[in-house]
Amino acid sequence: MSTAHDIEPLARQTLPLALADRLRTLVLDGDLAPGARINEQALADRFAISRTPVREALKLLAAEGLVVITPHRGAAVATLSEAELADAFPVMGALEALAGELAAKRATDPEIGQIEALHQRMLAYYAARDLASYFAVNQQIHAAILAAARNDTLTQHANQLAGRVRLARYRANMSDERWAQAVAEHEEMLSALKARKASTLARILKAHLDNKLATVREALAPRN
Repeated sequence: MSTAHDIEPLARQTLPLALADRLRTLVLDGDLAPGARINEQALADRFAISRTPVREALKLLAAEGLVVITPHRGAAVATLSEAELADAFPVMGALEALAGELAAKRATDPEIGQIEALHQRMLAYYAARDLASYFAVNQQIHAAILAAARNDTLTQHANQLAGRVRLARYRANMSDERWAQAVAEHEEMLSALKARKASTLARILKAHLDNKLATVREALAPRN
């Protein structure tokens, strides 16, 4: 049974969103393991709320592919299979390529400046070898490019797959070589965006996702 010490209050006006943010972090950080069952009542007790916002938060995470909700069985953290990765990454790569192409044409100068500022922050975290902060800002960069594309349909489909891609990426430890390669790819992205080279940015973003898939596959491959 929860005690007062165990309760973690959340803002009442944004309960489902606030809880979804908290649970998303637990999943991506590995505190909730792949396949783990999610106890709605335990979450409600922990955060001193009813089960209704818990269910709403879980539905939000299910839409992102981070949680699987099964009738009569409840929710569980999503697992990642080779087949699912092989399906999701090429589609996400195509969506990101389109986002880059559109962003190069439609982004305002202030938006490009914001993306460049995020890029510089990401480089600082890379230099400090702060992988968690690096990943967080990296995600902000991709989200900013998607927003600059100004295509609601594209955003909707990309967000539906983004959770799976993020889940796979966070679970794959990058080697120093791959990390350096990812940073170099981001340098190329920024240069193409600033030059408004739409086809070049599309190509770089697609290759970036292809390389990310290769990293994840290697990390998930069974060890002899």
